[in-house]
Amino acid sequence: MFSKILIANRGEIACRVIKSARKMGIKTVAVYSDADRNALHVEMADEAVHIGPAPANQSYIVIDKIMDAIRQSGAEAVHPGYGFLSENMKFAEALAAEGVAFIGPPASAIEAMGDKITSKKLAAKAGVSTVPGYMGLIADAEEAVSISNEIGYPVMIKASAGGGGKGMRIAWNDDEAREGFQSSKNEAASSFGDDRIFIEKFVTQPRHIEIQVLADQHGNCVYLHERECSIQRRNQKVIEEAPSPFLDEATRKAMGEQAVALAQAVGYTSAGTVEFIVDGDRNFYFLEMNTRLQVEHPVTELITGVDLVEQMIRVAAGEKLPFTQADLKINGWAIESRLYAEDPYRNFLPSIGRLTRYRPPAEMVESARAVRNDTGVFEGGEISMYYDPMIAKLCTWAPTRGEAINEMRLALDEFEVEGIGHNLPFLSAVMDHPRFVSGEITTAFIAEEYPDGFEGAKLPADLLHRVAACACAMHRVAEIRRARISGRMDNHERVVGSDWVVNIADERLQASIRADREGATVALLGQEYRITSDWLPGQPLARLTVNGAPLVMKVAKIPGGYRVRLRGADMKVHVFSPRQAELARVMPEKLPPDTSKLLLCPMPGMVVSIAVAEGDEVYEGQPLATIEAMKMENILRAERKGRVAKINAQPGASLAVDEVIMEFEA
Repeated sequence: MFSKILIANRGEIACRVIKSARKMGIKTVAVYSDADRNALHVEMADEAVHIGPAPANQSYIVIDKIMDAIRQSGAEAVHPGYGFLSENMKFAEALAAEGVAFIGPPASAIEAMGDKITSKKLAAKAGVSTVPGYMGLIADAEEAVSISNEIGYPVMIKASAGGGGKGMRIAWNDDEAREGFQSSKNEAASSFGDDRIFIEKFVTQPRHIEIQVLADQHGNCVYLHERECSIQRRNQKVIEEAPSPFLDEATRKAMGEQAVALAQAVGYTSAGTVEFIVDGDRNFYFLEMNTRLQVEHPVTELITGVDLVEQMIRVAAGEKLPFTQADLKINGWAIESRLYAEDPYRNFLPSIGRLTRYRPPAEMVESARAVRNDTGVFEGGEISMYYDPMIAKLCTWAPTRGEAINEMRLALDEFEVEGIGHNLPFLSAVMDHPRFVSGEITTAFIAEEYPDGFEGAKLPADLLHRVAACACAMHRVAEIRRARISGRMDNHERVVGSDWVVNIADERLQASIRADREGATVALLGQEYRITSDWLPGQPLARLTVNGAPLVMKVAKIPGGYRVRLRGADMKVHVFSPRQAELARVMPEKLPPDTSKLLLCPMPGMVVSIAVAEGDEVYEGQPLATIEAMKMENILRAERKGRVAKINAQPGASLAVDEVIMEFEA
């Protein structure tokens, strides 16, 4: 077994690998860029080596710099994580030439399966069902349009060396094919150093289901069942689960056996994933093979009990798999929610900045439930514009899917993140969505259910009233504290009243409260809510029980009440005395400023291009500018007809959120 390994990656996956290596008694070496000098993976590793400036193409994906770090540290093996150099054949070859073990597949398998064009040809040759498409190289946008017409719209334009949703576009017509081809090509060149593009038929209403495989150097290969990854945004997975709520045993077995056959056909070793598109009749089509550890591997670990990172290390050291296919059973259900530094209220655009508060729910493992959080950040740390926006992967496990969802609801409500925009509210909303709860999901879920973007969840009436009752009980605690501090309280029952008015979500509710040593009972709309909690004023997280059921809310004091966040909702809850409520009804409402004549930068990023000039007439939907942030290009379009009056930003400029890019005439 190795005594020291280097992790050629950063963030949560580097931390994840370090945990398994530490458990195995193996020392670890981290690498870091200027931006990651104080990163969590650097702190966790036994030693660390600086490899260059912040941009990945000057540090993490420069093979020579990683090789220098290996020589400096004396590492015997390298785990590449995912992304960066994990599927780079030249990197695997460089390690082999240096006599350093690669904790991954052979270079030949990376070459065969890492390239999407080659892998589809090999899959078809092996008898695996594949999606119709054009696997040759495409010269320019006009050829892309011609090929798209031959295949038939809609089509998926994809980077051959791509992954993680980068370099992928769906086109429904000629204009989108031209535009998507160029954007995919640019993103592919920027992210992977390889701008080759291919096009395939986009299967409507598909489910994205993948099979985890694991193979050793002795001819043994198994599949560790499937993961459903259908909840996607911009072709990037957001929520995954294992197993799939859609597959039956026969389909699961057929997919698993095909995945193993494909892996064995290319001499695959280590952990890998074969991805499939599955239609409503459970017909499945090979999509691609990822020759690396997947982001969503924790859900497979939770239902199988197999530490995939440990097995990758053992396989690289020449050990045999310690189990057979018959040993791998499905135990319970696991769900993973990806926490991204993306603002759901701004169409999920990237957000950067300092984590002023970062408090994940406590990790735990019990006989009937588990919570796991794979992360690479810490409170006070900074989210950089240079890398992927994922902050953490929150996972829950329980014996059934419904119980796993409920555990995830509570865990998301307990997760505290402040200082940046993030998608926690959206993740919470999905957990309550009827389609997700029923398992009737496709890769079009987000586009279909949130066509105009995410504007926050609306709580059902029963939950809304529970929140109102809790706010009333919390307000009573705060009022008692105020009275004691001010010296007005000789007998708090005479100072703090029992009748209140709660304003919540356009409802004005009459409430009365009576308290005892164990808690409080709030009468609201003819129903009583028994509330217990150890919450104290000033605490940002309130854990309560309402009629015996747990309820977790993020709370912040505002004049006359609280800002309350839970289950994807973000609302102001005011608790007034009857007289205060009368006065509040006549207060004027402050209106937001008019920004309709401005094009504002929706996220921190760099201007790639400006598509119009001052004086130009623009029409609704016309591209105005392209902004790049976190390795993704975002095209900003006109919302209505108008004339460009002034352009304030030029290509190459770095902009902050809401900085004015251009102005329009009235």
